[in-house]
Amino acid sequence: MSSSRLDDTAHDLQGSGPAVVLIHGLGLNRAMWQWQLPALVPHFTVLTYDLLGHGASAKPTGVPDLSMFSEQLLRVMDRCEIERAAVAGFSLGGMIVRRFALDHPDRLSAMAILHSAHDRTPSEREAILKRARQAQDTGPSSTADAALDRWFTPDFRAANPHVMNLIREWILANDPQVYPGIYRVLAEGDVEIARGLERISCPTLVMTGEEDLGNSANMAKRMTALIPGAHEVILPGLRHMALAESPQVFNRALASFLQSALSA
Repeated sequence: MSSSRLDDTAHDLQGSGPAVVLIHGLGLNRAMWQWQLPALVPHFTVLTYDLLGHGASAKPTGVPDLSMFSEQLLRVMDRCEIERAAVAGFSLGGMIVRRFALDHPDRLSAMAILHSAHDRTPSEREAILKRARQAQDTGPSSTADAALDRWFTPDFRAANPHVMNLIREWILANDPQVYPGIYRVLAEGDVEIARGLERISCPTLVMTGEEDLGNSANMAKRMTALIPGAHEVILPGLRHMALAESPQVFNRALASFLQSALSA
């Protein structure tokens, strides 16, 4: 595994074969893919990296937006000499990959939109903005436990306190001066990428959990209908962090899509 920081971006590069880039979600870091790497690294060259303002990457300069994160992805691909890749984005990462697909379609061989919101209603948006304001007022710690409640089923939370502690630590590690601004990107970024999805031409997977209410099956179905040839997967009985709660189920769907898309 090659691990380093390229300019402003900390990253890991491992494996061999067709290139796959994994983009984590708000408040997390590239370590969240630990449950996926064993299934992907034997078959692909896998690039994971920390978004600006997360993990070991630099803080954003200026007001963060999706274009900033799209250009970060472009830079890290260039520095790793990856001309084209399948890009899988989780939650905020799923918004970034859609922005990237609209900005740089020639750099995508396939796209996976994982547990990511689409074209929220005003009430859905206000619920996210309320949490962004809470983070602004009292810091990341004020959002952590409620996030874990939304992200995992009750039985899994009770049986896996070590996973809850790990993810809570990731959230609490965020800079309280930076985190709220990126939270607003999550809350508002779906507006700018709700239109134009019909122009996406690469193989696309849209996947979410049946019980991921903030990134709902209905949103996934509407995205799938807009993207030509997109494939939809709804994971039964799972919430937002299905990739950690049930990695075998999650990985089976993601790896199957990537193998099919990248062998064509």
